[in-house]
Amino acid sequence: MTQTSLPVLEYLQRQLTGSLQPGDTTHARYPTAISRLLGIEIIAVAEREATVRIAADVELHGNQQGTIHGGLLCELADAAIGTAHSTVIEPGESFTSLDLDARFVRPAWTGALIAAAHCTHSGRTISHYHCDIRREDGTTIATVTSAVMTLRGAAAAGR
Repeated sequence: MTQTSLPVLEYLQRQLTGSLQPGDTTHARYPTAISRLLGIEIIAVAEREATVRIAADVELHGNQQGTIHGGLLCELADAAIGTAHSTVIEPGESFTSLDLDARFVRPAWTGALIAAAHCTHSGRTISHYHCDIRREDGTTIATVTSAVMTLRGAAAAGR
């Protein structure tokens, strides 16, 4: 079997359409380990944009009040933002979040949660992202912003 290394965006788009071929790879790890653990799935992807979904369950993801834990919402947003940024990362590059600012608007309980992230500023090194997290009915439950730094050369080595 011949291996074909694809750019991340093309790999993820093929994955979504079911057109990945045996041996198709990319330099990023998809699905990520944390996404596998939590059951986060990518449902849409474009350059510097991504939408992810989780089947939230207060029995697994709940806090003391019986609503979905804010930490899970932050991870969901981070997964969307990281996926969006990974679509422009070249082999030999990596990236890291510099910050994550979450604003919780209302609670969520058991049901699908959808996080949609897009780039609001694209710089050579620093890019900014906005992510809305919504319940299935479209109601916003949180908004998250993040700055992401692209790493190159020695800074990206081993990451």
